[in-house]
Amino acid sequence: MLFQVLSYLRFLLRSGNTHGLHSPFVFGLYAHVVGHTGHFAAFEAIETRRQELLSSQKAIQVRDFGAGSHTGAGRTRRLRGIARTAAKPRVLAQLLFRLVNHFQPRTVLELGTSLGLTTAYLASADSRAHVLTFEGCPQTAEVARETFSGLGLHNVELVEGNLDETLAPALAALARPVDFAFFDGNHRYEPTMRYFELMNQHRTEDSVFVLDDIHWSEEMTRAWEAIKQHPEVTLTIDLFFIGLVFFRRKQPKQHFILRFDNMLDKLVERTRRLSA
Repeated sequence: MLFQVLSYLRFLLRSGNTHGLHSPFVFGLYAHVVGHTGHFAAFEAIETRRQELLSSQKAIQVRDFGAGSHTGAGRTRRLRGIARTAAKPRVLAQLLFRLVNHFQPRTVLELGTSLGLTTAYLASADSRAHVLTFEGCPQTAEVARETFSGLGLHNVELVEGNLDETLAPALAALARPVDFAFFDGNHRYEPTMRYFELMNQHRTEDSVFVLDDIHWSEEMTRAWEAIKQHPEVTLTIDLFFIGLVFFRRKQPKQHFILRFDNMLDKLVERTRRLSA
């Protein structure tokens, strides 16, 4: 966690807010979507499901294909522990909801389903969207399916299996380009870059990519910096916990580092959860 704390301190020195933002696109997105504090009706049911998982004593066998957890947890884990340490915090999941609600993508991909809470936010933002989510662990995937069923979400398709084997065929079978993608599948440099390049072949200039935990480790920060320099990336927004990537051809290449309200509270909460 020392790496995250030092990264956050560096972030504070470099980040800003709406003052001095000269890009109308970024100003509108930051002021009306990132900074939006309103409540949506869909939030209550998803957060009720979160509380159910946080209180569940059920244990499952976890198969982790990614970089693993800072907790060092073993194969057998209780759902309450997974919900506490692996599920996206409410404020970040609801930001993803607002992003989908704003951009209204028709095809949404999520790399890393976990218990399905973040997927539920992505799917609830627009029932017309086809949400394709990928999970490597069979028993975790089963819990996610229970989440979708309980919330009445019919626009989610879960692909089960090793992402290294399932992503490329799923992309090739898509009838539409990838309009929105959330990367939360493997927190290492090489897989992140490989998944990015695969997705990049199936997007448009209006697509939005969101990378999770861009300052989670040295590898993820290196991946984020490489993606910023990608020749087809024209605009990025670093919100510390997540990074937004755009491919707008008429947009001059710019990189913004902006503060997300209550970010310090989220960092403290993330540290508490991972050390619990």
